[in-house]
Amino acid sequence: MNFLSKLKLVFTDPGLRRRILFTLGILAVFRLLAAIPIPGADLEALEKFFENNQFFGLINLFSGGGLANLSIVMLGVGPYITASIIMQLLTMISPKLKQMYHEEGEAGRQKFTQYSRLLTVPLAVIQALGFLVLLTRQGIVPEISGVSLIINIIVIAAGSIFLMWLGELVTEFGIGNGVSLLIFAGIVADLPRLMTQAYYNFNAADLPVYAGFLAAAAAVIYGVVVVTEAERPIPVTYAKRVRGMKLYGGLSTYLPLRINQAGVIPIIFALSILLLPQMLFKFLEGIPSPGVQGAASFLFNLFSNGWFYSIFYFALVFLFTYFYTAVTFDPAQISENLQKSGAFIPGVRPGRSTAEHITRILTRITLVGAVFLGFIAVLPLAMQAVTGNAALAIGGTGLLIVVSVVLDLIKRVDAQVSMREY
Repeated sequence: MNFLSKLKLVFTDPGLRRRILFTLGILAVFRLLAAIPIPGADLEALEKFFENNQFFGLINLFSGGGLANLSIVMLGVGPYITASIIMQLLTMISPKLKQMYHEEGEAGRQKFTQYSRLLTVPLAVIQALGFLVLLTRQGIVPEISGVSLIINIIVIAAGSIFLMWLGELVTEFGIGNGVSLLIFAGIVADLPRLMTQAYYNFNAADLPVYAGFLAAAAAVIYGVVVVTEAERPIPVTYAKRVRGMKLYGGLSTYLPLRINQAGVIPIIFALSILLLPQMLFKFLEGIPSPGVQGAASFLFNLFSNGWFYSIFYFALVFLFTYFYTAVTFDPAQISENLQKSGAFIPGVRPGRSTAEHITRILTRITLVGAVFLGFIAVLPLAMQAVTGNAALAIGGTGLLIVVSVVLDLIKRVDAQVSMREY
């Protein structure tokens, strides 16, 4: 089936059309909620705060644009993502959770997801309180306490939990991964503003800068597509077995190892780690003690320094890429599954030798993925330093999410079309 036939089927098949319209409807609800600010927010002060703080611009990215408006969904799906990461990390500590996630099939994964949802609730409350305290100290939100503070925390936390529910509805009844699509919608919704800002700042003398920016953006998009889709195949052969009068096995296939095995998760995790000290130091600045205030101000300014922040951010992303890959991909488990199914890697002994062979390959290719993710993470800071124009800062993290979501969406639509062919 050619491209035009597939496109026609997308719009003519009732089931597929219903899924697409449902997804678009949920995204419209999300964008409507992102435009409703919490009471008393000073949006002009908030805009200046974001201009002077690249880090919170990245946090806004993962909130789907809700933080820039101080909307009732300002946390986005961040608490749910954080809860999912924590649960996956806990599989390294708890054998029971590891068994539930890796060995109990779909029922175990559903139970694991339910635990992630429950963990989202306290995380959303803590993050809502932290953001309100920080923004109050910046003069963006008026001083609130008592019942008003509790109500604001409940509204913001409930907004995040509601988005989590909408994302899961999209995953079940729509097309694509709902959580990723919500973040994608927030990034794409901000494009008209950025393009307008670039247009009004344009003059003839800046033409070479804009041309260089477009060339760099095209190169980054190409690189993201290549690295996202890149795989290192490991050849696998199934042993021949005789059952009765028939010969089974003898087939050759391959085990695909992705270069970017961790996706965008290390960047999200690094942002979570970077957010905590900044919020803590800002909170300590309000304590009536000259020594504590001085130390907190020094450390906060250190984290606000562009060079220190970029180097520390790159290092965190690099380390978490290896860490998350080790958590989610178990070579010993892969080796055991291959041995149980009568498969082996040519030239490598089954069992421990196979696990060590896969580990060596995974370590080498993860180096490429880790450097790539670190580069993507600090790319906006580098572009802004080179061009001197915030509107021309290529959002590397944003591009990575957009390209990954679009590729995943194309594959899922293609799978739905192929299913209807049969």
